[in-house]
Amino acid sequence: QVQLVESGGGLAQPGGSLRLACVASGFTFSNYAMSWGRQAPGKGYEWVSGISTDSKQAYYADSVKGRFTISRDNAKNTLYLQLNDLKPEDTALYCCAKARGVTVTAVLGQYDYWGQGTQVTVSS
Repeated sequence: QVQLVESGGGLAQPGGSLRLACVASGFTFSNYAMSWGRQAPGKGYEWVSGISTDSKQAYYADSVKGRFTISRDNAKNTLYLQLNDLKPEDTALYCCAKARGVTVTAVLGQYDYWGQGTQVTVSS
């Protein structure tokens, strides 16, 4: 069965950095676009970033553009998200998601599997 397992979250100070990872199994990872989403306390899910199957296309929400970098290693079935210049408003549960196909989209309904997430807390 499809499994997505995130890691790398934790407590960071404003301006700090974290690197999240998502290990995928149960499907041919290289055949699907992947994304990261997040859910802040008391709010709905927000799409954060997505990447194409071959890593040639990467997209970001305006709120994280220039600070976050998405990448993937198809040989290791792993998706990454580098978080730099963190802000308190980045505090959220970060989840990786498998797209239904090869298209990267910010539409959450186009993702059919989500991981359990890793918590990122930004506070001084």
